Amino acid sequence: MTAVAETNDEATARSARLRHLIVTIYGLYARSDGGWLSVAALIRLLGDLQVEEPAARSAISRLKRRGILQSQRYGGSAGYQLSAQALDILREGDARIFRRQRAALADGWLLAVFSVPEAERHRRHVLRSELARLGFGMVAPGVWITPAHPQDTTAETLRRLELDAYADLFHADHLAFGDPAVKIRDWWDLAELARQYESFNRAHQPVLRRWQRGGPAAAGRRGGPAAAGREAFVDYTRVLTDWRRFPYLDPGLPAELLPDGWIGIGAAQEFFDLRALLEEPAREYVRTVISG
Repeated sequence: MTAVAETNDEATARSARLRHLIVTIYGLYARSDGGWLSVAALIRLLGDLQVEEPAARSAISRLKRRGILQSQRYGGSAGYQLSAQALDILREGDARIFRRQRAALADGWLLAVFSVPEAERHRRHVLRSELARLGFGMVAPGVWITPAHPQDTTAETLRRLELDAYADLFHADHLAFGDPAVKIRDWWDLAELARQYESFNRAHQPVLRRWQRGGPAAAGRRGGPAAAGREAFVDYTRVLTDWRRFPYLDPGLPAELLPDGWIGIGAAQEFFDLRALLEEPAREYVRTVISG
């Protein structure tokens, strides 16, 4: 029984990761063209990521059922485009995922205070889940907290989900009683977060070292410029897919409150170094796939 459960968990994780890879591809490369990609181009790009066509088509169908992708033909070619809802979610995510600067203590805190009638307790669950997804920590059952980044999109997100009627947002400072550096360990699970950062580093530090040692040149020697571009696309898509969740799990907590040598700061530098190396050659490669 245990082995079967573990196998099912692994299959679920693989399926979810494949859907995340597809969303990453659309987020990076389809939005400039209205959020549309042909089926042929998408299947080829997923093939570069070692995804077999039946699995790719199954994941695309699931994203369609969830309202993320919509069928659309252009110029006689079958394809899928991002839904308006998905475009909004990706737009909100950009501000977090590509934000380099952590919050500072001087920025203060954003408090979400909410109360949901018992008759609508399902909305309470949705609201709590969404605040957790946005990186809030729970101070008390109806009081949640996150650093007050200037680019924060919490209000827009709650409004889009029609949850704004249940919550109030406040910009606040910690004035007295207790050490915030101690309290954040109650509000966020820093030990678990550090473990996940370690997993990210294990997966992507070797990739960064390879590219810093001349990965493009080596790939070019093996198969020409197209091989270098393909390798950049594969590595960038994977690292961004893995990175996307961290700015939500770790909402840029002020460095002054974090343990010395906080692993998340180094992991962020690793991601942005890879982005600087891979973004443009990956984009050029995808452009040739889409146009070809």
